[in-house]
Amino acid sequence: MDQAEPHDELLERILDRENMRNAWKRVKANKGAAGVDGISIDDAPEFIRQHWEGIRSSLEKGRYVPMPVRRVRIDKRDGGRRPLGIPVVLDRMIQQAISQVLTPLFDPSFSESSHGFRAGKSAHGAMRQLRKTVRSGYRFAADADLSKFFDTVNHDVLMHCVEKRVKDNRVLKLIRKYLRAEVVDDDGQSEQVNIGAPQGGPLSPLLANILLDELDKELENRGHKFIRYADDFIILVKSKQAGERVFASISRYFKRELKLAVNPTKSKVARLDECTFLGFCIIRGKIRWSRKSEKEFKRRIKELTGSLEAKRKDNFRRK
Repeated sequence: MDQAEPHDELLERILDRENMRNAWKRVKANKGAAGVDGISIDDAPEFIRQHWEGIRSSLEKGRYVPMPVRRVRIDKRDGGRRPLGIPVVLDRMIQQAISQVLTPLFDPSFSESSHGFRAGKSAHGAMRQLRKTVRSGYRFAADADLSKFFDTVNHDVLMHCVEKRVKDNRVLKLIRKYLRAEVVDDDGQSEQVNIGAPQGGPLSPLLANILLDELDKELENRGHKFIRYADDFIILVKSKQAGERVFASISRYFKRELKLAVNPTKSKVARLDECTFLGFCIIRGKIRWSRKSEKEFKRRIKELTGSLEAKRKDNFRRK
């Protein structure tokens, strides 16, 4: 009989007391609103203590069913609205525990050009890499925008990527349950999910990186220079013609291999100083805020200073 690999008993490592304790600390530190059950961060510990024995048993036996995800919509800077999924606190803790065990299996093999949702990586690091690449002679970019990435993730394609390193079927089934968890709007309307990985749960960022690592490896195999932050990425080239060829080829790759679509209205091939990435642009080799980001920053400063001034005046009147 072959010796069991460490990842063959991942569920036990996920449910390990210390791992769950650390998961709870992360969830508590992130705060966040209550899910559909109305249980807040402050009330969750008592609920979990009372029911944990039964919850753990159902997880071990593969019978656990995640609670529906509460869906809210938040304003985007471009004027639209982004759906955000809020799992109940218990499910946030379990997802966090899964992420803590799976991250060491996947992250070491991720591309150095992947900067989003990774320890030791940041948007600033992504921009430093972009500036370094520009200085080596790359002046054009294929600036691709994925159309509603988190809403359109194909579950089968994603799970195939996860299965490359996760061999514990209990964990695979649990992840798929989280992907397919029912979604409930604040008006009470519910929807069964067959596609997408809603933003808001602790597991979604890792799953996004696992799926898009396929893109990273494809770009590396083709010898392209690129920088990616979550689903936001840019490919650097030395001419517009090269950029157009790359853009067309990568668009086909997304559709064929990852079952994702590039948004043609928000994507372009242009000189780098005409592109923005993570709210910044590079002009003459220097990182600059985009006009939109600068405008938003000034708006937020005005909003915050206005709130502070109003609070100061209110305190003065009370005195």
